[in-house]
Amino acid sequence: MSCTSSHALLRCLADNGVDRVFVVPGESYLGVLDALSDFDGIDVVTCRHESGAAFMAAVDGRLTGRPGVAMVSRGPGATNAAIGIHAAQQDAAPMILVIGQVPKKDLRKEAFQEIDYQQMFGSLAKWVCEVTAPEDLAAAAFKAVRVALSGLPGPVVLVIPEDIQQQQVAVPQWVAVRSSPTQPDPATVRQICRLLQTARRPLIIAGSALDRAGGREALLDLATQLQIPVAVSFRGHDLFPNQHALFAGDLGLANPAAQIAAFAGSDLILALGTRLGDITTQGYRFPACPRPTQTLVHCIPDAHYLNQHFVADIGVVADPVATLRAILAAASGAMDCRARAEWAAQLNALQRQIAAWPTLAADDGIPFVDVVRCLHRHAPGDLILCLDAGSFAAPVYRHFPFTFPQRLMASLSGAMGYGTPAAVAAQLRRPAQKVVCLVGDGGFLMTGNEMVAAIERQLPILFIVANNHCYGSIRIHQERSYPARSGRHAGTRLSNPDFVAVARAFGMAAEHVASADQVEAAVSRGLRAKGPYFIDVETSLSAVLPADIGGQAGAVLPVD
Repeated sequence: MSCTSSHALLRCLADNGVDRVFVVPGESYLGVLDALSDFDGIDVVTCRHESGAAFMAAVDGRLTGRPGVAMVSRGPGATNAAIGIHAAQQDAAPMILVIGQVPKKDLRKEAFQEIDYQQMFGSLAKWVCEVTAPEDLAAAAFKAVRVALSGLPGPVVLVIPEDIQQQQVAVPQWVAVRSSPTQPDPATVRQICRLLQTARRPLIIAGSALDRAGGREALLDLATQLQIPVAVSFRGHDLFPNQHALFAGDLGLANPAAQIAAFAGSDLILALGTRLGDITTQGYRFPACPRPTQTLVHCIPDAHYLNQHFVADIGVVADPVATLRAILAAASGAMDCRARAEWAAQLNALQRQIAAWPTLAADDGIPFVDVVRCLHRHAPGDLILCLDAGSFAAPVYRHFPFTFPQRLMASLSGAMGYGTPAAVAAQLRRPAQKVVCLVGDGGFLMTGNEMVAAIERQLPILFIVANNHCYGSIRIHQERSYPARSGRHAGTRLSNPDFVAVARAFGMAAEHVASADQVEAAVSRGLRAKGPYFIDVETSLSAVLPADIGGQAGAVLPVD
């Protein structure tokens, strides 16, 4: 085997745990594609669109804690993949996007399909590197791995001109050593413990940086031993058991005013592993910005997000899991937490009221909450639920009670088209767990073609399409923004194909559900299926419209 610069690139990735790449082939990185044939330990997943490949890489990185890798061609390929870079940045998922580039001699000459990727991705990626010498390719890949994993993980873009991929070079064997978790200062830990000693209404806001080995366990240990209610950050539902007495709910797009008012009654906030972004903080209104009325302790492993919007009384640039353990060790046995029982019970009772399953009736289709409730009844304890964006997902966020190892895979970017690629990547990475994809009719027609991988590899994914012939979330915003203009719904009506026929043409078992009495049996069949299974559900639009604009009383609000 000749050792080319592409071999050096792939050797570095493989030595650092990369065992799968998601590709849409292109002539600008043929050298890398050729070298992949010599790496039996790297699974090559051929995708049908670069957005699907990039989404898959972001999900793979999130599930493994190693960089997920997508490979695309220059220009159109790279621009198509940009949505996955955005998702990885929002989700703090380690990812490397490899882009083939025009020949080195043509750089910055506006050559065919040339883009300056530093300008394009500079505000999204943690690092953008355009390699111009074949002998530097391995070193660039090695740094890409380290940067993607450092601090708060995220995406890196590696750009490789097509004429530096096949030169003979040395192939080093470099393995990045993970940095030890950044420990909080002992004096800071003692200060936090003193605040906890006097707090009567403390609240933990748990963020995505706890989504790693030991994070959930440390969070649960601290919450239970110190009797502190836990609210999870935006789409972090699986970080804390949702049926636990200390679960206070999630901070998302549609929190009831009474719940936020109750949270505002806290006297100490421990924000652990969260960026405290606009959605988690309800538009920077809880806690109050810039100076919270509560004492604020904010811990995150990236200084960029500390004191960015909210002035913390104690700011900790450290690993949140290590910080949790340090607080627990210092506070263990030293606190009387009984006074917090009433506070915790108040928040949990409010959350249970919000999460109660509603009963809706509709004459324009099945309320999708009925499908979600049925899925909950039949779901295994290790379910991975991959959600696309749209109003159909609201019942999951509000009512589905997650308990790890059940996982919620929903991008913080709010991107439509995430669901199907996410399900493929998740099932490939977790073959023993049941993966279910919930996707609206709009999102499915964006990236639904990626379900062909489920046929090629016989992945037992259950795909459920909520089909209401509408971009539902935007329709709701139209109704809210222009309430006096009834019937003016330009752009949101959808004319859909026969989804069951489409799925069967792909080669999978499929069925159409048109009435409520068909839901239970269809979901049960889908969950038991040994291969991919597709259910097209004729869903109600009126059931997701708030009552004040003609929808059902008790309907949930849109989420994207």
